[in-house]
Amino acid sequence: MSAPNMPKVAGIDSTVPAPAHTGPPLDDLPSAPGALIRDRLAGWVSDLTTLHELTERLAGTSSLDSALKELLRAGAALVGARRGLVVLEPADGLGPGTTLGLGLTRADLGHLETVPRRASSYGRLLDGPAARTEPVAVPDLFRDTEVDPRQREVAVRLGYGASYAVPLVAATGAGAVCGRLGAVVWLYDEPAEPVERQRHLVGLYTRYASAHLARLLELERARTRAATIAEELLPSRLPRIPGIQLAARHRTGPYGGGDWYDALPLPEGAVSLSVGSVSGSGPGAVAAMGRLRASTRAYAVMEGEDPVAVLSDLELLLRLTEPARTATALFAYAEPAQGKILLAGAGHAPPLIVGDRRTEFVETSLSAPLGMLACWEAPSVEVWPAPGETVLLYTDGLLRRTGDPMDRAYARLHGAAASVPPSARNDPGAVADHVLRTVLPGGPDTGNAGGAGSPGSAEDVVLLAARFD
Repeated sequence: MSAPNMPKVAGIDSTVPAPAHTGPPLDDLPSAPGALIRDRLAGWVSDLTTLHELTERLAGTSSLDSALKELLRAGAALVGARRGLVVLEPADGLGPGTTLGLGLTRADLGHLETVPRRASSYGRLLDGPAARTEPVAVPDLFRDTEVDPRQREVAVRLGYGASYAVPLVAATGAGAVCGRLGAVVWLYDEPAEPVERQRHLVGLYTRYASAHLARLLELERARTRAATIAEELLPSRLPRIPGIQLAARHRTGPYGGGDWYDALPLPEGAVSLSVGSVSGSGPGAVAAMGRLRASTRAYAVMEGEDPVAVLSDLELLLRLTEPARTATALFAYAEPAQGKILLAGAGHAPPLIVGDRRTEFVETSLSAPLGMLACWEAPSVEVWPAPGETVLLYTDGLLRRTGDPMDRAYARLHGAAASVPPSARNDPGAVADHVLRTVLPGGPDTGNAGGAGSPGSAEDVVLLAARFD
């Protein structure tokens, strides 16, 4: 039998017969073992690189909210989904609890919460002593006969056809918080299910994420405890005194600082005003702050009309009882009826007077913080605020949270006070709020516009405003 004619192609002689013995096509040849090993190694290296990048991004988060958002985003990329939600619900019941969504509006999350919890993927992972510890996959919500009708209705409304849920469990030793932390669910637009490789990768990732969340959860609880203690040590309300209106704003830093403020009515219609800051952070600084504030009140009752004597006594107490600490403080003895303030400061930022005709810092003498010299003493200063003017006392945390050098921070504070709208100047609380919003555009809880990672964002902020009628 003659060989078939070859098609005529430029540069090829079709008259040359085909070889009598031909091998199988290259595509049919079995792959060499070395090539398979190389392919598998390349796949493993790619997976490890991806996991390393994602865990590095997660490790860079410093708050529960940012970590949960990163978990949702990274997990969605690993399992090939577009949307999802995470439910933080620690099993010990100590909180905090929250629900965040990826690609879901608040209304969408509300619709998902209407699904009976026992029927939801995260409910099956979180509820009851028999809660599952393995992932829950629903590859096709519309063909699965065990799916709750309400869940199917919500899936139609939101436009998703499958889900994959993974528990968040912190192993013992991952942090002070261990056990079940919550669950994360990813939603597919159409019926789908992650393949074995995707399951393995997201399992490794969520295991690391759970340990990271456990550490952040314990830190958040510690911050909350420190903030609660600090708030309890500060005045729950400011006194009402004829001739003067008072307002205070206090924001505790993430590690719990030692900033305080106080206002105490004194005989003959006078009032003492004080702000201060203890060095350090954490429970020790908060406790030291409470002791110094209480002592300042006692000294104010005994000799408040002499601010230098009050701060001298406070310096002696600090040196004897807290030798390893320093503190800055400003104490003012105000007589609203006379429109007079007598004040002294120890290493503290100068007060700021805000009025219709002037916005200026009070010139106080330079002095060292309390606890740095063998004997502290500095002259007092008299201030005569006009009716309608507001005196702002603040701690340097307000300046440090800007992240600017101190000269620029002072300039920013001065500009913020000068820009207070005339309609707000009759209310010291409105004045304080305007100054905070202007000096810290990102909010007093996050530092400057750069967010929580900005310089100085861990500082306490205290602002005490006194408006003279």
